[in-house]
Amino acid sequence: MPFFLIPLLINLIIGIALQALGYLLMPKSKSEKTDEVTDMDSPTAEGGRPIPVVFGEIEVTGVNIVWFGDKATTTRKIKA
Repeated sequence: MPFFLIPLLINLIIGIALQALGYLLMPKSKSEKTDEVTDMDSPTAEGGRPIPVVFGEIEVTGVNIVWFGDKATTTRKIKA
């Protein structure tokens, strides 16, 4: 085996070991999604569906949205 392959293999083994270590040390999720998150209506993306124009303050239901983001809740502790 030529001498230039030995450092390459050593670096490859170290890289794979560090990837495995990073995966094992990755933080795990603490809980499942709450009912509030799973109860939200999923937005739809359909062609030909009208886009509502809102003037003022109103609740729009059945919106045609392409991307909504992650459905999640955040609990914050405040001093009162």
